Amino acid sequence: MLEIKFVKKNLFEVKNALLMRGETGDLDTFESCEAKRREFLFEIEQLRHHRNVVSDQIAEMKKKSETDDDLLKKMRGVSKTIKQLEKNLSECEETMEQILMALPNIPHPSVPLGKDSSDNPVLKQVGEHPDIRFKPQPHWSIGSRLNILDFDRASKIAGARFPLYFGAGARLERALINFMLDVHTTEHGYKEVLPPFIVNRQSMTNTGQLPKFEEDLFKLEGWDYFLIPTAEVPVTNIHQNEILDEDVLPINYTAYTPCFRSEAGSYGKDTKGLIRQHQFNKVELVKLTKPETSYDELEKLLGHAETILQYLKLPYQVITLCSGDLGFSATKTYDIEVWLPAQAVYREISSCSNFESFQARRANIRFRRKGKKGTELVHTLNGSGLAVGRTVAAILENNQQADGSVVIPEVLISYMGKMEVIKP
Repeated sequence: MLEIKFVKKNLFEVKNALLMRGETGDLDTFESCEAKRREFLFEIEQLRHHRNVVSDQIAEMKKKSETDDDLLKKMRGVSKTIKQLEKNLSECEETMEQILMALPNIPHPSVPLGKDSSDNPVLKQVGEHPDIRFKPQPHWSIGSRLNILDFDRASKIAGARFPLYFGAGARLERALINFMLDVHTTEHGYKEVLPPFIVNRQSMTNTGQLPKFEEDLFKLEGWDYFLIPTAEVPVTNIHQNEILDEDVLPINYTAYTPCFRSEAGSYGKDTKGLIRQHQFNKVELVKLTKPETSYDELEKLLGHAETILQYLKLPYQVITLCSGDLGFSATKTYDIEVWLPAQAVYREISSCSNFESFQARRANIRFRRKGKKGTELVHTLNGSGLAVGRTVAAILENNQQADGSVVIPEVLISYMGKMEVIKP
């Protein structure tokens, strides 16, 4: 959430920032409400002052056993007018709050201008594409032939866009989760968290999923609770309504959770395989930092996510999201895309973002500097480290062999009970 004082003082700049995103927001209504709010405040202040002066006069009259019915009647009218103006003021402020809640974050100056994903520049490509001297098969076909993935039976259980793993496939998914958590905790210094998978409305609002994106979420019928779309939601909210000591920053958390998304608006996209699911596993990285270090921490976060792909020896590229492709709460985002040979494309496997104080303002996460009065909002960051199902897909496609088998990445062999190859 943007700071209301900032928006009031910088309406022109905020409008331009929204245009960079391809949005407009309802800033004209915001500006109109602000003008009315000032008028209401002025009128209320004037009437209260008048009421106080007359009240003193009435008090003096009472001491002298004097009364003025007309004056008393006028004062009752003044009180009624004040009450109505206060109601108008409250409605105006509520409208402004709703407009603020619908405004996305402002892009960082380093974010490239662009309309959509086609304008995202590639920062780098890492690793060589595998030398596959046969027609590469998609991961869903490989998984089916190896009897480790079964989407048909999954659809009988739950419907479309759900996975069902068997045998070595289930073990590979579990191995990746453990491997990712081990790397992030032992090498990168993150503290592991196992959070709730169901959160309340306030937590969803704090991280920016609500109120704008409720249709993308799974809501529990009869309850104001939601299944989490990402561990970002519960983990970022760990410190909501807290004041932290400067010494504890940065805070680095990692968490494995299943994630649940309705995928509204994705009809017909990625209907096969593990790329777009209603339920999927992910290891998340979350940082709470001081404002002056948050962009350095974003680079570290990106590097930590990249490390997993480097260990797995999977080719990937890093892109910077342009202004028109940024997520609602983000000021800057890097996407890591892994190579999928069967489709001959790079697909997103991690998204690493800085939200600056946008989420912290909603969640009221603050810190206090040593020897200074007052508090400041922290900056929050998060990234996938990585999406597990998509990593399985990348391993199956990049490590497929002519005989239909799949070679296990060396770093996972110990997690797989010394299994080196998944064979038909």
